[in-house]
Amino acid sequence: MERNVTLDFIRGVAILGILLLNISAFGLPKAAYLNPAWYGEITASDAWTWAVLDLFAQAKFLTLFALLFGAGLQMLLPRGKHWIQSRLTLLVLLGFIHALFFWDGDILLAYGLVGLICWRLVRDAPSVKSLFNTGVVLYLAGIGVLLLLGTISGNEISRAWTPDASALLYEKYWKLNGGMEAISNRIDGLSNSLLALGAQYGWQLAGMMLLGAALMRSGWLKGQYSLRHYRRTGAILVVTGVVINLPAIVAQWQLDWAWRWCGFLLQAPRELSAPFQTLGYTALMFGFWPQLSRSKLVIAIACVGRMALSNYLLQTLICTTLFYHFGLFMKFDRLELLLFVVPVWLANLLFSVIWLHFWRQGPVEWLWRQLTLRASGTSLSRSSR
Repeated sequence: MERNVTLDFIRGVAILGILLLNISAFGLPKAAYLNPAWYGEITASDAWTWAVLDLFAQAKFLTLFALLFGAGLQMLLPRGKHWIQSRLTLLVLLGFIHALFFWDGDILLAYGLVGLICWRLVRDAPSVKSLFNTGVVLYLAGIGVLLLLGTISGNEISRAWTPDASALLYEKYWKLNGGMEAISNRIDGLSNSLLALGAQYGWQLAGMMLLGAALMRSGWLKGQYSLRHYRRTGAILVVTGVVINLPAIVAQWQLDWAWRWCGFLLQAPRELSAPFQTLGYTALMFGFWPQLSRSKLVIAIACVGRMALSNYLLQTLICTTLFYHFGLFMKFDRLELLLFVVPVWLANLLFSVIWLHFWRQGPVEWLWRQLTLRASGTSLSRSSR
């Protein structure tokens, strides 16, 4: 099957874009991911960095990755039940290992678990319209649960939102020292993540996967519409997302990032805006692909997308080494941490281009494929493209 280079590029953008947010999760305490005022008094630099990223990146690239994951489920249907289930089960196992032994910000486990449910919904959907509508309903249900949690949360400040000095010292201790203490804390974090996945985030993740599958089935994610359609649609969707999200960003700033409002209720506009901006970014990349495809950098980013799983794990290895093993954790503010993003991106780009010059798949992708072959009982000849 011939690869869609545009989709590889979009997937590469998603993987590289995710690091813009994950870098603060590597370099700062867990509370800093959503709360820029996690340490009390906030600097103008931190506030503006948070605001710009929240408007254009926060939740957008993860949503884009979920959209493409769902599109991949649609593309995998011809492989059959055993192939898909084996592939996703192995992803769950990889995510569990990643979350337990390497980093508590893993997304692979969540994507694998939700994918095991969603692929059947994709397979059994009678039409593109029903698949798309189901995705919308599931996504809105997740936002509804978020609002419900905000309504019943009460006014007591959560220590996870604004940790005290002892909590910060302890988090720094176990992240820098590793060992069983770190594994124990990552297990606790994994338990909380699975609870959040089942209660709220899983609904949104499933919704985006179904939307991605529907758009792939319709041909929209295959680039089968006109360039004019993609450009107009992209511009409208991005503007719509910004208009939805911007008032919530201003409100959070005005409320000094208060727990009840900013931890739940004002997260909802961002989550609502994310699909609009995600689809808008995707449409613009399709719409301007004739111009983009002439750039060597764009082709290099497409190589990153072809090796998305390997590059995601490479980001973890580089960043955990820098911040935990070299002791750089909590040494930089939100803006300064963005300076680390560029060299990690360069590592992703060089690794991908050089590796794909010699081999057809990334190393983790190759291993994943070989294990899937054996787990599903599929012969190599049947699975070859």
